[in-house]
Amino acid sequence: MELLPRVRNLVRYLVRGDGDVEDIAQEALIALVRGLPSYRAEGRFQSWADRVVARTTFAWLKRSRGRDAQHADAPVELVAVPSEDALPDEYVHRRHMVTLLDRLSNEQRHALVLHHVLELSVPEISTELGIPFETVRSRLRLGRTALRSLATAEGDGGEERG
Repeated sequence: MELLPRVRNLVRYLVRGDGDVEDIAQEALIALVRGLPSYRAEGRFQSWADRVVARTTFAWLKRSRGRDAQHADAPVELVAVPSEDALPDEYVHRRHMVTLLDRLSNEQRHALVLHHVLELSVPEISTELGIPFETVRSRLRLGRTALRSLATAEGDGGEERG
């Protein structure tokens, strides 16, 4: 199924670690099938599917908050599913971005993924997450700053500058 890699990657971008990715992706696929009658073909199917996947993922995260707190320090194994049209360098870049996203707060991570992966506007993210407009802007700004800092720190690799 062509949609499966997209669903799995989006779930992985939204959750920390890989423990629940397959379960959430399966639940999201079921939600997509059940929701097909509500799809009105007014926009791209992938955009509609992405929103269903994001909502399913957020619902899963809400239900499992207590369980996640118990496993916060568990080691993670990266999962990033290559799509048919992804170049090898793009796949490596995505894996690297997932490792950086794992180091952000969930709030910043969700705002960044919704904005940069799903291409939602700040007002749409505000509605989707049920938080004020300015809070979304703040999370995006702080998340971008944190990602730049993490990427720069990894890029330096402890080398001395001259």
